[in-house]
Formats: sequence, structure tokens, C-alpha cells
Amino acid sequence: MLFQTPTQFAVLALVLLAGWFFGLASSSGGKKWKQRFRDEEAAHKAYRTEVATDLKTREARLHEVEVERDRLLKERPAASTATTAAAATAGAASTGHGSGFFGWGRDNLSRIRGIDPDLESVLNARGIKTYRSIEALSEADERALEDDLRLHPGTIDHERWREQAAMLREGRDDDHGSRWG
Repeated sequence: MLFQTPTQFAVLALVLLAGWFFGLASSSGGKKWKQRFRDEEAAHKAYRTEVATDLKTREARLHEVEVERDRLLKERPAASTATTAAAATAGAASTGHGSGFFGWGRDNLSRIRGIDPDLESVLNARGIKTYRSIEALSEADERALEDDLRLHPGTIDHERWREQAAMLREGRDDDHGSRWG
């Protein structure tokens, strides 16, 4: 008899088991894994190609947008300068003061009762810089402005901002001072 001790039987069992695993690894099952690897590699290559194409499309669109932006920026200063000059001229004519070198096209809105310097800076930030712009407020604009500034509803009408702005714009400082001073 060839195998007589338990150790010899254990070694025989291990060799048979190792042979079985080696046989599985080297059989046609390995071809399946190779094919799966090739399929995954092809899918990955297709994805990379798709992403590269998408990136080129986005870069082309970005270039178009940048060209359009540059074109608009070139047009803007000329139109902006003309608009600013017209607004400064209109502001100087309408106020009679405060629009020159130091006023920069703004009126002193804090002269209106109910507008303090802090509220004036908030109004200026919202584009309301002149008495004329306060006069031009509609009732809907007033309500929206009161909501935005968290003023009590009806404050602008109650304190007659539009009427005060008209007086100050027309240069009736004495009349304004006697009524609201």
C-alpha cells in the first residue's frame, strides 16, 4: 500500500484539491473573464469618447458665450456713457444742486422727512437716487418698496415722500422747511 499514515493522506488530499483549483483556473472559464474584461474596456472607451465629445461641445458653447460677452461689453461703454451723461444733465436741471462734481447725480434724499442717512444709502443701492425717482413711484412701487424696506404699510404715502421730493426738486426749500422742517 502506497499511503499508510494520516499525514500522507492529508498531503494527497491537498495535492488533489490544488490540482482541482489549478484546473478550474486554466480551463475555459478564464476565457469568460477575459471576454468580460474586453467588454468593460470597450464600454469604458466608448464612455471616454462620449465625454470628450461633450466636453468639446461645451467648450465651443463657452467660446461663443465669451465672444458674445466681449461684443456686448464693447457696445456697453458707449451706450452707458451717453446714458450717464444724459442722466447727469437731467439730474442737474431737475435739482438745481447736488448733481455736480460732488453729488455724482444724486440728491440728498435724507432731507425728506422719514428718510434717514441709512435708509438713503439703502435707497441708493436700489437705484433710487434722485427726487425725481421718488416722485415717479407708483402706488404698487410704494407697497413693494415698503415691503422690501420693512416699513409699515402706508409710510411713504403718510409721510408724503413724493410731495416732499417734488418741492425739493423744484427748489422750494423754504416751503419744504416750513411744512416738514
